[in-house]
Amino acid sequence: QVRLVESGGGLVQTGGSLRLSCAASARTTYNYVMGWFRQAAGKEREFVAAASWTSGNTVYTDSVKGRFTISRDNAKNAVYLQMNSLTPEDTAVYYCATSRILNMRSIDEWGKGTLVTVSS
Repeated sequence: QVRLVESGGGLVQTGGSLRLSCAASARTTYNYVMGWFRQAAGKEREFVAAASWTSGNTVYTDSVKGRFTISRDNAKNAVYLQMNSLTPEDTAVYYCATSRILNMRSIDEWGKGTLVTVSS
């Protein structure tokens, strides 16, 4: 079983930036995609961004396009989320996940999450 470990969360002011990291303990024959979800207090978990190991394709939810950038390091089995121009609406626990499809509608593994808090 693949273990995912997130890091990089914290407290930042509106307009600031953070970079989240997620390291996978291994890459299997099926976890072609790594990505990020987030869950704000009292809300459902929502998709944020994903990147494919094989094609290099990326996908983002509309609310983060132009502000967030997902990237990956295949050699390190890692994925990163650079978050710029943060707003209080981005405050959430951010979860790393793996999937076999880019839209990540089916998840194989979840990380435990890292908290991002954006102050106004």
